[in-house]
Amino acid sequence: MANFDEQYIALCEKIISEGHTIGSERTGVGTRKLFGQTLRFDLSKEFPILTSKFVGWKSAILEMLWIYQEQSNDVRWLKDRGIKIWDGWAADENGVYKQVGGKAGMADLSKGAKKQDGGRELKLGSEYAHTIGTAYGWIVKQYGLTDRLLNVLKTNPQDRRMIMSLWQEEYLATACLPSCAWNTQWCVTGKKLNVTLNIRSSDVALGLPYNVTQYATLAHLLAQSTGHEVGEMLVVLNDAHLYSNQIEGIKEQIRVYREKGCPPPPKFWINPKIKDFYKFDNTKELKDIKIMDYEYNMKISFPVSV
Repeated sequence: MANFDEQYIALCEKIISEGHTIGSERTGVGTRKLFGQTLRFDLSKEFPILTSKFVGWKSAILEMLWIYQEQSNDVRWLKDRGIKIWDGWAADENGVYKQVGGKAGMADLSKGAKKQDGGRELKLGSEYAHTIGTAYGWIVKQYGLTDRLLNVLKTNPQDRRMIMSLWQEEYLATACLPSCAWNTQWCVTGKKLNVTLNIRSSDVALGLPYNVTQYATLAHLLAQSTGHEVGEMLVVLNDAHLYSNQIEGIKEQIRVYREKGCPPPPKFWINPKIKDFYKFDNTKELKDIKIMDYEYNMKISFPVSV
């Protein structure tokens, strides 16, 4: 039985049974939500990917590499690899992002964004065409976050200030979507590299399975690149929610899991010859990173709420 599935199913059941119903939120869809939930994994014992349902692990890992290795905000990089998950937040060919439906959030209502009844219109400029604005990989590059972390892990691994923050107030107004998985804190104990992942807003049906697999992979790659072993990963969810149009699918996933369990976790492999984080292959083939013998109960299609 996969440890991630045990924690995940319990979280979903708790949200459904104890969560607060929010009928009016930014997307306009409505959610059931809980505050302050946590998940914990020992990455040295198990690679966390759900087996109670399919997770598109190649897309998840490539998205992570887009942010921290490629340090890009250009969705065309993802499209070249068959990934369309960011299309709903991308500016057009003129650098204009129009949110379809929903409401403008707090970070939107400042210089650079125009409030509309159906969301917002954000005029970023032609230099931001086909991008998500000043978010995610753009922030990583702007502040040199990956380089700084790699350097400290190699030269001063007992530093207690190893933090990568994608939440930078100066650039929130020009981000098409301010970062959900917004902060990681890194800690070395003995030879092991541990990470705390903070998620401000967690779409438990769609985003959370991706985020856990992504950051577990990032921990493995950083550990190998800096001479460490992987340790623990703590995931902190500020607002853990299921959208109202996802709940029936989640209930079916829970039902099957409770009746038959799920397959064991698959094997995780990264090319042991690669010692440079920037040398891991990020083509569509993802040659240096593999999840092998991956079995799962079902595939479920959930709508994306933009």
